[in-house]
Amino acid sequence: MSVPFPSMKRPLVAILRGVKPEEAESIVSVLIEAGMTAIEIPLNSPDPFRSIATAAKLAPAAVLIGAGTVLTTADVDRLNDVGGKLMVSPNVDTQVLARAHQYAMVTLPGVFSPTEALLAARSGASGLKFFPASVLGASGIAAIRAVLPAGVMIAAVGGVSDQNFAEYIKGGVTAFGLGSSLYKPGMSAADVAARAKQTIAAYDRAIVKD
Repeated sequence: MSVPFPSMKRPLVAILRGVKPEEAESIVSVLIEAGMTAIEIPLNSPDPFRSIATAAKLAPAAVLIGAGTVLTTADVDRLNDVGGKLMVSPNVDTQVLARAHQYAMVTLPGVFSPTEALLAARSGASGLKFFPASVLGASGIAAIRAVLPAGVMIAAVGGVSDQNFAEYIKGGVTAFGLGSSLYKPGMSAADVAARAKQTIAAYDRAIVKD
């Protein structure tokens, strides 16, 4: 049974690719304080499950914590073991999705084409992660959205930032994954906090304009 993407004031996913376990507590804390509602730690980061466990313990119930670049069912099992509730993948693997559904995880598989998007939707994905969004562009995503089931949640990841929220929102995108515009390895917690506040303010302005 698939889990719907939860209703959030700001459906923004902070992607902490490359974060180290010893940095996780301070960086996750400032993101939550700034108002971020979901945090993803990709599995090609150093000792990622340790960082996810730290984040899961810190986060209130309303904040989704999970992993990105999830490629195997074994990864899903480990994610569940450390308290992760969000499973983000770069592709559509029906076995990985099914295992995540067993744990009642929110799932965001990566899609690029109508074929992938329809397969993910049919497989019960909580939402569709269009990646890399900058290649498709807002117009490309809007064109594919026209053939998708009504009400499917669409996220844009890759090349989206506080600079272009409004453009994608007009194309039907309802959630955003934010990587290097928000966090890069080596950044301090203060740097991340400043970027998070800037990002949230830009998102709020884009929603009002829309």
